[in-house]
Parts: sequence; C-alpha cells; structure tokens
Amino acid sequence: MTVDELKSLADASAAVTQPCACAIDTYREWTRVPVDFPESQMRIVGTLVADPYGEPTFAEYHPDGTTNWSPEAPIAPRHYPYNRAQVAQCTMCGRCALRYVEAGGYYVEPRIRSLDPRLIVDVPAPD
Repeated sequence: MTVDELKSLADASAAVTQPCACAIDTYREWTRVPVDFPESQMRIVGTLVADPYGEPTFAEYHPDGTTNWSPEAPIAPRHYPYNRAQVAQCTMCGRCALRYVEAGGYYVEPRIRSLDPRLIVDVPAPD
C-alpha cells in the first residue's frame, strides 16, 4: 500500500463520527488488542509490508522524542512497527486501524492503533 493510499483511508476513517463496538478511534497509540475486540467486524484492506520475503528494519522514527506508546507518535510506514503492519477496516463503521503482532521472546501479542491522518509521515527507510 502506498503512503497516498494510506492517507486516503486515514482521511475517510477520521471522518466517521458514529459510535461503533470496534472503538478503533480510542486506540490512539499502539495497544494490546482487547479480548472482547469484535474481530468478526474487521477486514484487511492492505499491508505496509514492502517485501514479504525481506527482513524489514527494526529502526523506529521518533524525531520529536515520542515512543511507540505515544498517542502523537508519527505513523512512518517504512519504519518499525508500521513496516510489519496490516491495515484493517471495520465493516460496520468504516474506521481503519493498523494491526501487527509483537513477537517477543516468550509471548505473541496482537496490537492495534487507529489510523490518524495527521500523524502519517512519508520518510525513507533507514539504510
């Protein structure tokens, strides 16, 4: 998915005002997917994985001192963890979210973050 396609989905998602059980709009930073999340309402509409056979970078992009847990952290598609994320859309309300699976040494944790158009930045991947 291109950055322009991502921004287009983000703009449409941000325009949704109706309440929904997905509550995607409340996940402003990367969050563990809640147990009661309505997975059956979600569909994958794209991926930010550039090459499914390549190893994407683990470099993060935080020029203003944010962290992945910050609601104002930039959404940089060529940086971790966005470069491992899929874009999911709620079939009920149309909101979009980023999804990836954090795989630590002893656990696997699905994570979600709302797709905020204000935070999307088009910066190159680190060398």
